[in-house]
Amino acid sequence: MKNLINIDSSTANCSVALAVNGALIFEKEERNSARHAALLGQFVAEAIAFAKSNAIKIEAVAVCGGPGSYTGLRIGVSEAKGLCFGLDVPLIAVSSLAVMTNQVIDAGYEADFFVPMLDARRMEVYTAVYDRQLRPLQEASAMILSEDSFSDYLSKGKVLFFGDGSAKCQSIIHASNAAFIADIYPHAAAMIPLSTEAFDAGRFEDTAYFVPFYLKEFVATIPKNKVFQSGF
Repeated sequence: MKNLINIDSSTANCSVALAVNGALIFEKEERNSARHAALLGQFVAEAIAFAKSNAIKIEAVAVCGGPGSYTGLRIGVSEAKGLCFGLDVPLIAVSSLAVMTNQVIDAGYEADFFVPMLDARRMEVYTAVYDRQLRPLQEASAMILSEDSFSDYLSKGKVLFFGDGSAKCQSIIHASNAAFIADIYPHAAAMIPLSTEAFDAGRFEDTAYFVPFYLKEFVATIPKNKVFQSGF
């Protein structure tokens, strides 16, 4: 049996899913949430209670390891690590961009190149490029978009851009073979095919030393109305 808890808090979505042999049997999710720190522990506790009541022994914990929100990733990975240590099970990490791409491919969308995009700051996105077999052609990176972005791929075939960062791309890229989908986001249930594949292949992380795939360093800012006005 492959009994996996999947955790995602890499974006504004917060979710937990329990899978048995690749099938979803329990899910808790809240979209567009700013309450990850409060919700995630509650969702995990409900998933654990469901597993116990159905005599399901958890065999691994999977987490969306990034890229995405710095705070969201930190919360999700911390929760997943604690659960792994408490249950004495291995940790699996999956890419949020691969999760998004797998959803699009499974949904039957046709393209030569698949480009997931998560919104970052200003005209910047977290992105990568995959082929139809979910093989990475361009590794995940933080990219500032311009009119020339992805021109090499657009010259070779149809490129499908998707995710909440794709609206930025749509505003500046007008190639006839570019297509866009906005409502695609990583979530725990969509992790299941990739986490199950990783479990079967024995691709586990070092629980103690694993860190999220942030891509960029965290930059703290102080709101203008909070700036201390010195009298000196």
